[in-house]
Amino acid sequence: MKKRTTLKQLAKELDVSISTVSKALKNSPEISQDTIDKVKAFAKLLNYRPNNIALSLKNRKTKTIGIIIPDIVHHFFTKVIKGVENYANAKGYNVIVGLSNESFSNEVINMEMLANGSIDGFIISMSRETMKRQDYQHFIECLNEGIPLVMFDRIVNEIPCDKVMVDDTKGARIATQTLLEKGAKKIAIITTKDYVSVGRLRTKGYLEALDAYNINPMADLILKIDDDLLYENHIENLETQIQKLLKQHPNIDGIFAVNELYAIVAMKVAKDLNFDIPGKLQVIGFTDGMLSKHASPSLSTVSQHGEEMGEKAAELLIKRIDERVDDMPKHPLMTKIISTNLILRNSTK
Repeated sequence: MKKRTTLKQLAKELDVSISTVSKALKNSPEISQDTIDKVKAFAKLLNYRPNNIALSLKNRKTKTIGIIIPDIVHHFFTKVIKGVENYANAKGYNVIVGLSNESFSNEVINMEMLANGSIDGFIISMSRETMKRQDYQHFIECLNEGIPLVMFDRIVNEIPCDKVMVDDTKGARIATQTLLEKGAKKIAIITTKDYVSVGRLRTKGYLEALDAYNINPMADLILKIDDDLLYENHIENLETQIQKLLKQHPNIDGIFAVNELYAIVAMKVAKDLNFDIPGKLQVIGFTDGMLSKHASPSLSTVSQHGEEMGEKAAELLIKRIDERVDDMPKHPLMTKIISTNLILRNSTK
């Protein structure tokens, strides 16, 4: 699919600022007629179409913000939504939630629909498909038009916006070190494909912990799950992959899983194979959701503090909205790191 021509591209080709292009397309009296004619002709040549998101949000204040999440099932995202609503409602804002369902096209459509004159800015955790495609044009166009955007959890450096995240690497490193300190010697990790940022960073923490204990990582103990297997109808395939891992390496005595679902399924499969948890096999997950608390045995896990993350994302976004509408001085881009903590339960000794 051919990418849409952007204001930034027009400005680069014409060797003028984005502001000049934008004003010329709107017949601003600040711009000479010669420049207006030149910009419009070039825009027509490149089949430039205005960004619907930008048109709906520019210079408006509806006191409503949109949050787009990749999955409504996971407890973490529901906690983030709660945090966003807590802060936004206290500031007089309403919140509209959109679901990308891990789809790039759904993510783009949600942004178009939510921005149809009804919201002031976005809080977004990217879909897996967007990260896989590395196509961030819909985000860049928003930012080029001065539209506030805050990313949380799944973030990429290529998008120059405010971000809120946990220290995934440190949390994973502490979890793996804890397994080592509790006597585990052969620790597997159940993680995502590398293009998912949180899985990649948590795998990095796992490897750092092994290195600190002078343990050489084994490729066979790094199980990277196909991203489609996160959905409930693929649980059986997820179980099959974990079962294969445990049968091939029956002396595995520790598992670190990069999310709650992987950890819970790993414990189920291990128990079916008669692994004693935590006697023979200790398990630590990531994200302290309801499943972690009520699993049998209860799951030791890294808590991400999703509600705090949501509150901080809403705070950053509303500051940007105020800057855009009220012409307040802009503050530098910020990346807020939310601390994690390890909660020990019955899946570890």
